[in-house]
Amino acid sequence: METVAPFKEIIEVIKENGGDSFKYCYQCGRCDAVCPWNRVTKFSMRKIIRQATFGLTEIENEGIWRCSTCGTCPTNCPRGVDQIEAGVALRKLAAEYDVYPGHVAPIRNVVASLTSEGNSLGGDRDKRAEWAKGLPVKTFTEDMEVLYFTGCYLSYDPRMRQVAAATAKVLNKAGVDFGILGSRESCCGESIRKTGNEELFKRLAKDNIKAFVDAGVKKVIVSSPHCYHSFKNEYPEFMVNFEVVFISEFIAELVNEGRLQLTGEYGKKVTYHDPCYLGRHNGIYDKPRELLNKVPGLELSEMADSREKSLCCGGGGGRIWMETPKEERFSGLRVRQAVDAGAEVLVTSCPYCITNFTDSSLELDEGALQIMDITEIIQAVI
Repeated sequence: METVAPFKEIIEVIKENGGDSFKYCYQCGRCDAVCPWNRVTKFSMRKIIRQATFGLTEIENEGIWRCSTCGTCPTNCPRGVDQIEAGVALRKLAAEYDVYPGHVAPIRNVVASLTSEGNSLGGDRDKRAEWAKGLPVKTFTEDMEVLYFTGCYLSYDPRMRQVAAATAKVLNKAGVDFGILGSRESCCGESIRKTGNEELFKRLAKDNIKAFVDAGVKKVIVSSPHCYHSFKNEYPEFMVNFEVVFISEFIAELVNEGRLQLTGEYGKKVTYHDPCYLGRHNGIYDKPRELLNKVPGLELSEMADSREKSLCCGGGGGRIWMETPKEERFSGLRVRQAVDAGAEVLVTSCPYCITNFTDSSLELDEGALQIMDITEIIQAVI
């Protein structure tokens, strides 16, 4: 028998955390029509919103964990309903009751790792800077130009460590005086917040803010759209404001200012994927494309769904930590779109996207399609 949270509690938690915009829903079904889930299986955000309106949500229902918070439905809703906030509010209830059904159960391990080591991958905190061994990367000091916030995946995941190294090489080539925090860096907290764990998010945010303030940080560059979103849009809730710049925008500035020269040739057909938290959530579409178009020899093409209509990789909202059946992975659809666009390389700017696309390219026997971060493309031509 599934657990139904008390009516008043459901209504109150949604109003408290997501406002009352869910009451504006008139069940037109637009959210379901644009949701990427309905390309791979049957799912209804409209039904979840309807149930929440009457306090009938079953918090053991795996449906409340489907949403990848890609931002497609809020940007298409004619009534201004914020489905993401309402969904996260329901997850807060589930977290309060410690209800993590089926494929959601791994979140418990993630919470333990974030609590003890400050990262979601189970790595030792004192090994957070190991990716930089052998590279001219310094510990950040107050007189430096910028802090490079590496993030969890680029610090611990073997594939993503290559992206961190490429980023360091690009920054050094341009003469940027930068440093890292190493073991003093903690997860930004964006994704665990979307699973409903507000307390842990606040703890991680406060740890990072203290580290930033203690080190004298004023400007931060990041390689993860999730870190970017959290620092830029969520950390100001704590009455702090740091200048936050995404890596592709920062590199574009270096090129425009003449600090970085793109002298090599990259004679391949490339397509660019807009990460949800860089595009729909933060409106960054042009700079990555402008940067790629400046790479000598590179031929850029667009996929069937691009820019505001970009197809989610499936990793947001904490789903990067959940097991998704192969036949239900958006990333598989996206890899096929890249192949259909004639691309030899699928380029993006998000560790979740790279992880999911790499897995799907191998599963679909599309090994000839390279999955790369935009920084790796730049590093190859400097």
